Amino acid sequence: MAMPRNACDTHAHICGPIERHPYSERRVYTPPDALLPAYRQMLDTLGVQRMVLVQPSVYGSDNSVMLDAMAKLGNAARGVAVVDDEVSDAELERLDAAGVRGVRINVVDVAEGKGMIAMEPLVALAQRIKRYGWHVEFLMHADEFPGLDRLFADFPVDIVLGHLGYMKTDKGLADPGFQALLRLAERGKAWVKLTGPYRISTGPMPHADTVPFAHALMNAAPDRVIWGTDWPHVMVKGAMPNDGDIADLLLEWVPDETLREKVLVANPAKLYGF
Repeated sequence: MAMPRNACDTHAHICGPIERHPYSERRVYTPPDALLPAYRQMLDTLGVQRMVLVQPSVYGSDNSVMLDAMAKLGNAARGVAVVDDEVSDAELERLDAAGVRGVRINVVDVAEGKGMIAMEPLVALAQRIKRYGWHVEFLMHADEFPGLDRLFADFPVDIVLGHLGYMKTDKGLADPGFQALLRLAERGKAWVKLTGPYRISTGPMPHADTVPFAHALMNAAPDRVIWGTDWPHVMVKGAMPNDGDIADLLLEWVPDETLREKVLVANPAKLYGF
């Protein structure tokens, strides 16, 4: 598939080199080095010109590897950082100047357990980042939050979910959590990334069971859907996905060329300030 000019990969991680940037002792996985030159080569091959680096959990709130890569990439890059609740105003200013446009919250791997979020500190953080125009990106399973639309109805900033809602496709389109996500996106409060089909599919490539979910998202909120490679595909068991094949899934997910350009160019430009 030919990518439109200024197409954006909204979800990728830079990891390593491990001998210079050791990982957090609290990590749940240890990735191999996934360095900036390899990432840029992949994007050049696909024809993608803009990118959003997302802080991987293996570094905790030390965003230095991501920020270094963003500095090398220049204005073509934006970032989503991880910060502590007590992050200083000066640090938020520094991150904003560096191109960070959101903070990431990992719900999947936290102690609260399934379907639980500590909302009070989260709302406090959202109120602090609102003045920068940032959003909060969640690593969470939509099916564990059937009241997602009520939970975030009055949230101070937009939220972003990856992996088409990050729930197994055998849960079905009628799953209450997925339907709540659709309502939230339709109301202009949530964005959803078309990423990581191998994380939710119950079948092999080309993951045909993900197509109805992509179509449901596009039908509900075409202005709130974005795309990403999920490079370097951390914690994937089995064969490593081919990034060209993953990109070509867009032809099934968003068959209309005009809408596909919106997903790849206009929508991420709005969310990340390109």
